[in-house]
Amino acid sequence: MSPILGIIASSNFQRVTNSYASIATTTVGGGGASSITFSSIPATYTHLQIRAIARSAGGSSEDEYRIRFNSDTGSNYSWHYVLGNGSAASASAASTTERIQIRQMPTTAQAAGFGGLVLDIFDYANTSKYKTTRALGGYDVNGSGTISLNSGLWQNTNAITSISIANERTVNFVEYSSFALYGIKGA
Repeated sequence: MSPILGIIASSNFQRVTNSYASIATTTVGGGGASSITFSSIPATYTHLQIRAIARSAGGSSEDEYRIRFNSDTGSNYSWHYVLGNGSAASASAASTTERIQIRQMPTTAQAAGFGGLVLDIFDYANTSKYKTTRALGGYDVNGSGTISLNSGLWQNTNAITSISIANERTVNFVEYSSFALYGIKGA
């Protein structure tokens, strides 16, 4: 029997409609917020995902997210990113840092607009391995902006029970910034 190709194959595909479960959502109110924390995360999922739409109150042209797990401020994190803005690309990395840094987020110094972020946290409850992350973030401001692909490592085997998200430059997230935490079910 020959393989099924194209549109016929996609019509026979079993769709999974309940793979993601909403755990918590936070929307920043008036006055802003210096950080967002998801705590008491249940260990009943395979992976976690955070989806954010955010903007920084910072005065620079763009800011970064700072991620920590279980209130750990030790130098046991690493991160990497590749960044593009339509005319140039750059990359950077750091190890033995006290957070995972994720690029990019627009600020109030730029034209009005929010940036998007999707952060995956793999095997967050597995106590036999270090935790890894993958993120896609970026924004557009009237034809300019950036997009980045990020990876991170938390060198700790503890299950992740809380996640703290702050601005790398310790300024507030502005009103209407929104963060949602999802649990991803395994097969």
